[in-house]
Amino acid sequence: MKLFRINLFFLISALLINSVFAQSSAPFEQIQASNYKLGPGDKIKIIVFNQEDMSGEYSINGSGHISFPLIGDVAAKDITVSELENAICDKLKPDYLLNPKITIQVLDYRPFYILGEVKEPKSYPYVDGMSFRNAVAIAGGFTYRAKEDHVLVFRNQSKQELKFDIDETAQPGDVIMVEERFF
Repeated sequence: MKLFRINLFFLISALLINSVFAQSSAPFEQIQASNYKLGPGDKIKIIVFNQEDMSGEYSINGSGHISFPLIGDVAAKDITVSELENAICDKLKPDYLLNPKITIQVLDYRPFYILGEVKEPKSYPYVDGMSFRNAVAIAGGFTYRAKEDHVLVFRNQSKQELKFDIDETAQPGDVIMVEERFF
């Protein structure tokens, strides 16, 4: 009977903890997805309802465009998923479809790059919600000379170097630099 009570206690505790984390993580993911700016290297899935010939998987090319049936190239660089949905709808409305309904989902994010004092510096596929600490782990961890509390980041092809805490969230396309410590 005592063993049953202990198991029941752990089961209820696990369910409560799981429900707390499930509720707290959903809004964060929704905020991230709604603010995410598309860019070259992203792979997306576009569904045009009742138009299977137009629906499919598309990659954003180096110039930041996708080639879409009937309407040709559509600019997708530095806009959100909902902005791309609206742009495609606007181009399809007058001549091709009366009331197009479109849904877009990001299938694969563009890679991130990690340099400096990590064991395997190179590009890696981005994982949704990844922190800079996770990026370092993916790259094999820190070398013995690494500064482990922060990273330097070049974001969105800017020439400006940004400093982030190691536990902050990385973004697709980030160029992450782990500095060498001097002592």
